[in-house]
Amino acid sequence: MTESSPPIMIKATGLSKYYGSFVAIKDITFSIPKGQIVAFLGPNGAGKSTTMKILTGFLSASEGTAAIAGLDVRADRLEAARHLGYLPENGPLYDDMTPFDHMRFFGEARGLAGAALKNRMEAVATQCGLKDVWEKPAGKLSRGYRQRVGLAQALLHDPDVLIMDEPTAGLDTNQIRDFRGYIRKLGETKTILLSTHILGEVTAVSDRVLLIHDGRLVFDGTPAQLQVNKTLEQTFYELTNYGRVATAAGQGGAV
Repeated sequence: MTESSPPIMIKATGLSKYYGSFVAIKDITFSIPKGQIVAFLGPNGAGKSTTMKILTGFLSASEGTAAIAGLDVRADRLEAARHLGYLPENGPLYDDMTPFDHMRFFGEARGLAGAALKNRMEAVATQCGLKDVWEKPAGKLSRGYRQRVGLAQALLHDPDVLIMDEPTAGLDTNQIRDFRGYIRKLGETKTILLSTHILGEVTAVSDRVLLIHDGRLVFDGTPAQLQVNKTLEQTFYELTNYGRVATAAGQGGAV
């Protein structure tokens, strides 16, 4: 007897987004099964954030479909959102509100109340290391702690899927190490897609890499496939500077 395949938790099918004559992304297609940590890699302006905003329902695609936990994010927006935690790049916080205030606000917005809300707030405070700053205004928090608050709100409703946009951008070396530790731990129970332009993120946390350039997916494979006989920097340079898809094709991972 063979084991059944894990369910697909994130799916993009032919996603394209146009702004007039400008093509932000074109025909992006991939699927991510339950339990994978996937790095969405690419240079600045490649289309990572646009793709992720469509996957989370913040943008509508010009063409194609996006699904979270088997739910179309356009047709079943609210139900899909129950399965999804989203950490945007530079997620906004209210400077005069404490982490406690933020979690209560976000929890109530998601329909949590009473003991359920209290228990989830306690859980994410511990999980994200916020106890020491729980009653400190966000405006007084370091960049690292602000990212922890953002992660806590994404986890508050205990979603199956996490999508994170440049989660370590602007953090110092120690903060990056801590945050990568959180991601690896979360990957034990959740499906994660995180965008980055930092090559170290690929080998540090991911099981798989999607590489996007000029709005098109140019690689889909493992970190090892991405650097066969080359460094990550060399392959990244070739795929994003010259669009040499043939290079990755020889490694068995390009689309």
